[in-house]
Amino acid sequence: MRLVDYSSIIKKAWAEFDGSIQIDTIEDISAKVSTNHVFRVTFEDGERIIAKLSYFGTYEQFLEDHRIIHALANNLLYPFENVLAKSLVRDGQVYTYRHKDGFIDAWVVFYNPIRIQLKLPRRLEDHHIRLLGREVARFHKASSRVSPVLPKSSKTLRSDIWDLLDLLETEVGQFEHRMHVDELKRQCELFLENRQKLVAKSVETMPVFVDWNIGNFSVTDNLELYSRWDYDWFRISYRVMDFYFFSRVVSNAGDRTVFSYVIGPLMEDRFLLFLKEYHRVFPLTETEIRFLPEAYRFFILNYVIKYGRYFFHRTYAIKLQQEAYDIYFPSIATFDADKILKALGI
Repeated sequence: MRLVDYSSIIKKAWAEFDGSIQIDTIEDISAKVSTNHVFRVTFEDGERIIAKLSYFGTYEQFLEDHRIIHALANNLLYPFENVLAKSLVRDGQVYTYRHKDGFIDAWVVFYNPIRIQLKLPRRLEDHHIRLLGREVARFHKASSRVSPVLPKSSKTLRSDIWDLLDLLETEVGQFEHRMHVDELKRQCELFLENRQKLVAKSVETMPVFVDWNIGNFSVTDNLELYSRWDYDWFRISYRVMDFYFFSRVVSNAGDRTVFSYVIGPLMEDRFLLFLKEYHRVFPLTETEIRFLPEAYRFFILNYVIKYGRYFFHRTYAIKLQQEAYDIYFPSIATFDADKILKALGI
């Protein structure tokens, strides 16, 4: 995809949407940490929109994701009604453009720019953690209320793990993971077994923003959620999947430029402080707490093992994948769910 002319594709996508308004400039504002490319499009009259271009996965999944996000953005109630950017629509549906030309298969969606306030401090103090814990709980509550009106999602935790198991049966998968195929199959089966035992049919799914990048959302002075413009990592899942990310947001290490998948932040006292505040607003269950190490296992299997080569430079992806076998998977056994349950009074 290195030879793809992104600007040309965006211009074609916009011309199909509204050829009466001419584009003046297209500026790449991508975060450079995902497979999506984000652009600020300025028109000749000075008006602006945001364009996102992607070629990861399938067009059908891209379309499904954005229909769900659009429904969520338009159904969240106060005070979260303006948190998400609104996609541009045509004939009552989110407008998407598919560009196919030889080996190129890329897709574009447009949305209105969203206002941004404050970024979180690089390292949160205890009072920040308490405020954030309560705010995330309120947002999850609002998302839960909206769930019944959202389009169904075909992407689940099970389907992602099944996809990895299918990959491990192919020549490509067996070559790429040739030293660890049996171990990966074992980890996948452990996840599927524990998911079935702990949360299947007993814990609701809702819109969650798996792996929020700190730079992708802004807050008010009181750490109230103000906006999130980037659509990356959205899915319908269990709310505890968001805790994996927020454990890192509140970690004692603070914001880091070098990402790590170690399990430590899920067991820090600072994350326990976050959970206590969250629990007061939107109570957690014992099974959800006991599922936290499985949420961690899922992140390793899906985003380090299966997709790592897409998200990171090859050398770094290989490093993380080796750490998965040496550090990440073995560390799951160290998670102390009883400590958290006792602290929350569950």
